[in-house]
Amino acid sequence: MESFLIKALQLIVALILLVTVHEFGHYIFARIFGIKVNRFYLFFNPGFSLLKYNPMKGTLQLLSKSDDSAAATFRVSRPRTPRPDGKPTWRDTVYGLGWLPLGGYCDIAGMIDETKSAKDLASEPQPWEFRSKAAWKRLLVMVAGVLFNFLLAIAIYIGIALHWGDRVVPYQAMTEGMDFSQPMLDAGFRNGDVILQIDGREIDPREMSTAWDMIQPGTRVSVLRDHRDTVTIVTDRKLLDRLVEANASYMTIRVPVMVSQVVGGEGAARAGLMEGDRILAVASDTTPTLTEFFPALSKNTSKTVDMLIERDGATATMPVEINSDGKIGIQLTSPDKIFDVTDIQYSFLEAIPRGWHNGVNQLTTYVSSLKLLFTKQGAQSVGGFGTLGSLFPNQWNWYSFWQIAAFLSVILAFMNIIPIPALDGGYTLFLLIEIVTRHKPSERFIEIANMIGMGFLLLLLVYANLNDVYRLVLK
Repeated sequence: MESFLIKALQLIVALILLVTVHEFGHYIFARIFGIKVNRFYLFFNPGFSLLKYNPMKGTLQLLSKSDDSAAATFRVSRPRTPRPDGKPTWRDTVYGLGWLPLGGYCDIAGMIDETKSAKDLASEPQPWEFRSKAAWKRLLVMVAGVLFNFLLAIAIYIGIALHWGDRVVPYQAMTEGMDFSQPMLDAGFRNGDVILQIDGREIDPREMSTAWDMIQPGTRVSVLRDHRDTVTIVTDRKLLDRLVEANASYMTIRVPVMVSQVVGGEGAARAGLMEGDRILAVASDTTPTLTEFFPALSKNTSKTVDMLIERDGATATMPVEINSDGKIGIQLTSPDKIFDVTDIQYSFLEAIPRGWHNGVNQLTTYVSSLKLLFTKQGAQSVGGFGTLGSLFPNQWNWYSFWQIAAFLSVILAFMNIIPIPALDGGYTLFLLIEIVTRHKPSERFIEIANMIGMGFLLLLLVYANLNDVYRLVLK
């Protein structure tokens, strides 16, 4: 339960940040072009708002209803009057916090959206309304949310590079290679292969897209096999489909069996194992990595077997008792203490291009991966809030939080620019058509298109969250 709450809290904090920045993009560009913003809301507020601040009235309301009644009203500033010239200011906007955490909205005057229909715009257009502005200004207002989300991701990646830098293990330093899923094995990889090159180029261990790049159709992956032979594998176009169908990861690091600590009184301690020892074999099974070690222990529970131990370059055989739980009483050395880890630090000027690169790389990789959604298995993998929450770790970790928040900001930016009515991309498409044809779609047409788009998005939202429920309950 505690881990669930921590994951949920991280997701909520991330959504607050991402939604606020997105809507602020629309708000600030509307203000730049002199467009009035009626309401600025984090989360939706059907029926009532948790908080509502009206600068013109100088009031802050708790549990405010649509008829302006509230559980409590506080005077926080003196009342204001509109400017004599009629130009809107920030005080003309009501700022609120809704209770339904499905996004947020910026209610822009003179614009058909989820808060207004064509009937609401029956009056004569005013100069401070969205519909009265030039098409290019309206276009900038609409794409500003997407732009701000992408810039937020870049800013986060810059901050990560500046504060934490990069801590990486080169693929060549993973001396025991990788363990591959069955689809990867079917494609020609072998457990223990050390990845050397992709399409003839050396691999930058800082790149987040390496695993994705190596499974693309026609990619040539060079590997070191059996610590002596260089083999080139050309991936076929069916590999992606097989990975999605099997719901399998690509590969995991093979970690040598290194002893970090010996527990007193257990089999390893009685046999004389010491910190720094490496276990090479259990009985007749060779155990170069943990992949082979754990099954070998399980096969010999409640037995005393010979284990081949490497210590200071020399090997020796020791009889070690394995208890009924398949354990010998050791703590294993973590991979970052086994492999040659490289720490890369960045100055502020170096962190800027690094952050930009990570943001662009994350965006291109995500867009490229969307083709998987158009498969049966890809559609089944679509998830809702449960899937998003599962991305976060069980314990609060700022590094992981910011990495995931940046990734979600990239996703939010791209998903909003897809040309579906009711999304920013739908409005953008209509505006581009208007700019090219010099003909503005009717407000009624936009209203109907938005209703269709909103219906589709709600169905997608329900489907995604039902997938989460299905995976949680039935699987």
